[in-house]
Amino acid sequence: MRPRRTRSSRWSVVAAGAVTCLALTGCGNPADSASTDADDTRDVTHARGESAVPADPQRVVVLEPVQLDTAVALGVTPVGTAVLNEAAGVPAYLGDEAADIEMVGTVTEPDVDRIAALRPDLILGTESRHSALYDQLADVAPTVFMDSQADPWQDNVRFTAEALGDTDGADELLDAYQDRCDEIAEEHDTAGGSAQLVRPRDGLITLYGPTSFAGSTLECAGFTTPERAEWADEISVDLSPERVLEAQADLVLVTTTDVDDPSTIPTALSANADAFPDLHLVDQSFWITGVGPLGGQAVLDDLERILSGS
Repeated sequence: MRPRRTRSSRWSVVAAGAVTCLALTGCGNPADSASTDADDTRDVTHARGESAVPADPQRVVVLEPVQLDTAVALGVTPVGTAVLNEAAGVPAYLGDEAADIEMVGTVTEPDVDRIAALRPDLILGTESRHSALYDQLADVAPTVFMDSQADPWQDNVRFTAEALGDTDGADELLDAYQDRCDEIAEEHDTAGGSAQLVRPRDGLITLYGPTSFAGSTLECAGFTTPERAEWADEISVDLSPERVLEAQADLVLVTTTDVDDPSTIPTALSANADAFPDLHLVDQSFWITGVGPLGGQAVLDDLERILSGS
């Protein structure tokens, strides 16, 4: 199945009809699809150098959440994606169209054979995670790697858009995100307020800093993340439950898989309820894993709901 390409509005996922392979060149060997004339390719500079990629890629496989989110936001439905957890699948916030994308393993362990079976004409990955697989992937299809998933996510959105041949689209999406941040900050007078995202996991309390995806979105909307020395080098820090009071802020957001279940609030937090008077459960499927323009808009939707008291 070829990906559906449409011009989306600034951040909405636009549903498009499925396009089947009607010609042998559309479903053929990846080496054949990669062997196009120079006029049909673009040179993309990336972590491994420079690669000739299709001018209009039609069968894209992505290996990072930010690449998946950005592709869908730009109206490109990949034929395959790595996911954080195959049991959880493709994040639901991306909509019904994305739910049918074939999974090709996890973000940390993509399966080259499953990727090759999809006959991609472009593969997007990350040097910091997938370096050992580059040569194998490049034998399947033109492959470009961004440097690191830890880089500012907006930079990785621009990189993904460049690889897909739609840099203007990335600018539109990021401008829309910034505009929405500004609107929320002004409407709810967030300047001077502090906000902290907390993720309970493995018996620990993980705090996310200002350079994390959700942390940067809170800051974009006018909040300040409480200062910690770790933020100079890290996007998050793990605390034992005994140190839970270090998570205090004017607004505390706790990730969960079920926002309607207050029992998912960690005991360390609920036992100190007086220290966290403005605490809200939020959906980790986009607050944590929704890296990209669509995830950013989903976080801002949620933040606006919370600030409006609805």
